[in-house]
Amino acid sequence: MVHQLPSWAGLAPVFALAGSALLLLLADSVDPDTTNTGVLSGISVIGSLTSLGLAVWFIVGGTGIPQSQGGQGTPTLFNSQLIVDQMALFFMIIVASVTALVALASYDYLEGHSYQAEFYSLVLLAATGMSLLSAANSLTTAFIALELVSLPSYALVAFLKKNRGSVEAGLKYFLIGAVSSAILAYGISLVYAATGVFRFDGVAAAIDSGVVQTVVDGTVQAQSGSPEIPMSILGVGILMIIGGVAFKTASVPFHFWAPEAYEGAPAPISAFLSSASKAAGFVLAFRAFAVAFPIESLIGGPIQALNWVVAFQILAIATMFVGNFAAATQETVKRMMAYSSVGHAGYVLIGLAALSSTGEGLSFSMSAGMAHLLVYGFMNTGAFLFIALAEYWGVGRRFEDYNGLGKQAPLACGAMTVFLFSLAGLPIGGGFFSKFYLLEATVNVGAYSLAVALIVNSALSLFYYSRVVKAMWIEEPTGDRSIESYPTGLYTAIVAAAVVTVLLLPGFPAVSDLATQAVSFL
Repeated sequence: MVHQLPSWAGLAPVFALAGSALLLLLADSVDPDTTNTGVLSGISVIGSLTSLGLAVWFIVGGTGIPQSQGGQGTPTLFNSQLIVDQMALFFMIIVASVTALVALASYDYLEGHSYQAEFYSLVLLAATGMSLLSAANSLTTAFIALELVSLPSYALVAFLKKNRGSVEAGLKYFLIGAVSSAILAYGISLVYAATGVFRFDGVAAAIDSGVVQTVVDGTVQAQSGSPEIPMSILGVGILMIIGGVAFKTASVPFHFWAPEAYEGAPAPISAFLSSASKAAGFVLAFRAFAVAFPIESLIGGPIQALNWVVAFQILAIATMFVGNFAAATQETVKRMMAYSSVGHAGYVLIGLAALSSTGEGLSFSMSAGMAHLLVYGFMNTGAFLFIALAEYWGVGRRFEDYNGLGKQAPLACGAMTVFLFSLAGLPIGGGFFSKFYLLEATVNVGAYSLAVALIVNSALSLFYYSRVVKAMWIEEPTGDRSIESYPTGLYTAIVAAAVVTVLLLPGFPAVSDLATQAVSFL
């Protein structure tokens, strides 16, 4: 007999992150001057791993699968404003994994810094928002969760108060983020004005029927005499929501904040924002455009509004080329990785771009995009944590500063090599299969322009990733450099990320099946 979880229990992974953040604030209030990094980092890591364990337990146990199909059912809260389905749990796994790695690495990185409890609590609060965003089933709850992600992130980017670059990056991130939030909020208001509802399924019902809907006792329905949906208002609203999503995912032309924020922020925070925050932005995109704005109804139903598939195809190609070509011209490793992150946003956009004019291929392309995000979470986080390790040792920012580092730290440099080659799509880690599945998604629907862009940009990325590998293993050091300590936390996080990246190569079919199952129950 299948026992369904109570609705509130579905958010247990979110509660684990939020509870850990509150516990950190309590510990700081008891001893405001504490610099016991081990305790603070331990609370953060345990809270993140608890969230990860709960999410894995739920998704394996069938939460999000209808009871009629042998699952636990799908917990819903607040009149279905939040829904804990398989997709929500999939992205909670990504967020919790990245948060655990970042919290573990920060144990060494924050040594000697003030405000350590505030740092960890802000990380966990941002992760709470990301996990909550993955379960959002309406435009309002999605916006609230997105702001819970954004506000701590602004402070984290500017955490190095005595570093002018960090403070400047935080200020730029805040200003651009405020404009982005305003655009997204205005887009949401226009969609509501056009359809009469916020819930994703309600918006879809309005678009399918062509008339304004209302929610009565949790049920979406049209009232007698409901007016028709104004096409122009809905189209502008959808376009503005695309702009808000493009900012959060660092997609062109709303990507300018990313290189500045990633370069100025502490390296663990760069890893956190470029991996977990990007995943949170994409879960909003996947839910909104797959559920709320069904393309077959928008272009073939009673109303004719914006064809968002074409918009995402343009965004994907532009983001891939701008991100990778900019990365190839950089002279510092961290900024190169920042632009590389922009390029990978273009790859994941294929999940919403590799569709036919009738929406055919959405299930496969979205599952491929989700699988790539999971693999990317480990290999990109690991690469940024290696940069954090280099900063800990006092290694410079330029490529030549990494010369000969492989002879002094072969284990860490070996892990970095795995990350970079997997990011490029070589068969050394899960990135090979995730890019292959994205390529297959484009070919299946005849989106050959996306396929060509993916191949060309992957080849280009191999060029600039190889510059780091060459510097570490082939080039001779340009000056005297001594490495006196090998920080436990950073090393453990880097090696753990590398091991998972390699294991995801043979284990990728399981990840792909899980992503496909999540999309099928969306």
